Amino acid sequence: MRILLASSEVHPYSKTGGLADMVGALGKALAQAGHQVGIVTPLYMGIRERYPALKSTDIHLEFPLGLTRVRGDVWSLEPKPGLTLYFVDQPEFYQRSTLYSKYGVDYADNAERFMFFSKAISHLALHLPWKPQLVHLNDWQTGFAALFLHHQRKSPGGEEGAPRICMTVHNMAYQGLFPVEQYTIANLPWDYFIPNGVEFYGKMSCLKTGIAFADVVTTVSPRYAREITTEEFGCGLDSLLRYRQNSVTGILNGVDYEEWNTINNAYITKPYSSETLEEKSANKIALQKEFGLPEEPNVPLFGSIGRLVDQKGVDIMLTALEEMLETGLQFVMLGTGLPVFERAYQDLAVQFPRQVSVRIGFDQGLSHRIEAGCDFFLMPSRFEPCGLNQMYSLRYATLPIVRATGGLDDTVTDPREDPAKANGIKFNEYSVQALSKGIRKALALYREPELFRAFRTNAVAADFSWTRTAEDYERAYQKVCRNGGPD
Repeated sequence: MRILLASSEVHPYSKTGGLADMVGALGKALAQAGHQVGIVTPLYMGIRERYPALKSTDIHLEFPLGLTRVRGDVWSLEPKPGLTLYFVDQPEFYQRSTLYSKYGVDYADNAERFMFFSKAISHLALHLPWKPQLVHLNDWQTGFAALFLHHQRKSPGGEEGAPRICMTVHNMAYQGLFPVEQYTIANLPWDYFIPNGVEFYGKMSCLKTGIAFADVVTTVSPRYAREITTEEFGCGLDSLLRYRQNSVTGILNGVDYEEWNTINNAYITKPYSSETLEEKSANKIALQKEFGLPEEPNVPLFGSIGRLVDQKGVDIMLTALEEMLETGLQFVMLGTGLPVFERAYQDLAVQFPRQVSVRIGFDQGLSHRIEAGCDFFLMPSRFEPCGLNQMYSLRYATLPIVRATGGLDDTVTDPREDPAKANGIKFNEYSVQALSKGIRKALALYREPELFRAFRTNAVAADFSWTRTAEDYERAYQKVCRNGGPD
């Protein structure tokens, strides 16, 4: 097939979270499977300098944003056979130090930035010489491309050349909501600004637009696909998703094991596998040293990596740790997010300097070393569409302690579900007490060496390779291309 993926971030070129990992890995997996694949993404600051093989193309962009016309260019890169990256170059919009916000505040022109990007996506989808059959959009930043392509399809002769549209929702909580006045920068008829289209309680919703006008909608785990049709997790779009439920499917994200592995990994101190799990202890000692904690191989070491926001359960984790640190465990954290949480975890490290160490920021190499050095990984999310760190943890024999929601429930096996295949600990209630009980279970497991090793062996054996995930997407693509437009 001929497939064009679109995302506001793509690893390794730009990244704030799992979206970048997913799109980068999926594009690579689809190309390896023999498809012709393009990925379109903005040309952010620093990309051109880091990738000198980038080439300018003869594709020049000029689109209206309301009454203003904005110009841009397209650069390309071919990192692998069958895979081409298309970078949308608009310096005023994308040459910034961060992708979406600064100091915790969204850029004031995000509507214009990503409306231009959506127009660029639809333009490339219609005019690339290799004529993509399907455009795969990801999250709100690409949502309006679904409407632009739908509008093209409705125009005289448009149906013949317009590709089919897949829209993946990575997180319903981020919808790209803007004042109604911003709809004018779409330069589309107001006929689309209706409850079954763009309009969301008097505002313009970019994510809703993508869901409403795509041919098929996917989410990043089977359980999350069910959850978002409920009021609790649908973020106000549950009725639309129930209406479209025949076109909604959940496909679990995969893991790029070329990068996330413990055998051939320059980031970690000592390689290890399920047959040599004793070598993992060298990574633990090295991690304790790197974080300035006492180098004690027999003390259980817990870790956490991620955004310090309400969704990730960092509020209940903070309180549970304050309670559980009396048991003598150690805890390390790498993350960035809301200033109130950053300060709270830094204060915890000051209060317990021999047990807690916190790094604010993002560091890819340190992420690998935390996964390799810890005994347990805490991920008590309020909700989690898929989650990747719990899958990384499993491959690194670091047992996840997770709340049973979304992709966490789909990927971690608790001993209550299957004692023979257990590879982590799950709890259901979103509360400090439930998380503390999960930590106590982990401590009890740690004191049983043979059982602990069995859990670790099961963890490493879990397979979330992108080959399987890419095959699931192939089936979804083929179905929509075979059946035609939306339900």
